Amino acid sequence: MISKPLALLCCSNSLLGGQLAGRLQDLGYRVQTVHDAATLQEQCEREKPLVLLAEVSDGPGVCAGIALVKKSPATSHIPVLAFCASQDKALQTAAGQSGVSLLAGNAAMLEHLPQLLDQVLEL
Repeated sequence: MISKPLALLCCSNSLLGGQLAGRLQDLGYRVQTVHDAATLQEQCEREKPLVLLAEVSDGPGVCAGIALVKKSPATSHIPVLAFCASQDKALQTAAGQSGVSLLAGNAAMLEHLPQLLDQVLEL
């Protein structure tokens, strides 16, 4: 039996998270939700996802969790597709410094998810 690739999803917005999870499943991914950004690195190491999707507008804790994922030799290879609702430059800078592979807006995530995944997985 061939297993589907795993996508970890960290999103506090339940409506958006549910929509993204559904889209990911339609694209052939298994989806596991991460509720606590402080556990991102631990869960990435344990679950070995193909990709991590994270809502960075949830606050600095998410960027800190992503930074831990990217600093760990066991998880640094995992591409991170981050998204946020605002065009806040400080937030975009913090996301970039944390090691995010690609940052998109919430609307783009829903509309262009297959293309964004292709792009982040090529990096």
